[in-house]
Amino acid sequence: MELWPAIDILGGRCVRLVRGEFSSETVYGDPREQAEAFVAAGAERLHVVDLDAAKGDGRSNRELVLDICARAGVPVQVGGGVRDESAAAALIEGGAARVVVGTLAVERPELLARIAARWPGRVLVGLDHRQLGVPGSTRRTVAVRGWVTDGGLELGAALARLAGEPLAGVVVTDIDRDGTGNGPDLAGLAEVLEASELAVVASGGVATAADIAALGRLRAGGRAIAGVVVGRALLSGELSLREAVAACGP
Repeated sequence: MELWPAIDILGGRCVRLVRGEFSSETVYGDPREQAEAFVAAGAERLHVVDLDAAKGDGRSNRELVLDICARAGVPVQVGGGVRDESAAAALIEGGAARVVVGTLAVERPELLARIAARWPGRVLVGLDHRQLGVPGSTRRTVAVRGWVTDGGLELGAALARLAGEPLAGVVVTDIDRDGTGNGPDLAGLAEVLEASELAVVASGGVATAADIAALGRLRAGGRAIAGVVVGRALLSGELSLREAVAACGP
């Protein structure tokens, strides 16, 4: 299972949010320095998200993101605000190993198909989901535009629409757990493994090496989790990069 240390960028700073709420940000300094620190500690890949671009209000940190890609020395997958083919091209041609698209996949599936065909194996779909506002409901709806808007599509339906596309996989983020350290949604991720043949990268709630090891042991439909995104636990120092790598297994 691959470890993807996360660097979220807002206003040029490395930050973490709780449940995607912009009012909950914690600042962790300069994104370039954090990328260098992760790599120096043994990270073999990075997950970078441009939160400004994700909100879609005209701001972005693209130059900063591309600088990280150029200097990292390891593969970098980039998400946030990739809503057209030109944005995907700018990132991939600028050095990103893979791009993560979310809003585009929900709102413009025909464009997703074109982008995936142009860069097979280098595009992932970010399925950021939260529980529907019905007490006791287990149904999940996909959020778009920086998690601010309900995309009007249930998680299972979103997965079904991706069947057959030449994607690198899906990044499945439980918004209700993201940044909380409450542990990953193992049951929900098992359902995702059962529902799709795409590689699944888990995100949201990871706090400890035990959480990562539990993801590594998870099996459903004869399949396993391909990767895990870890942010706050690594940035805060509560979990070391070495511990996280070891928990991912050989």
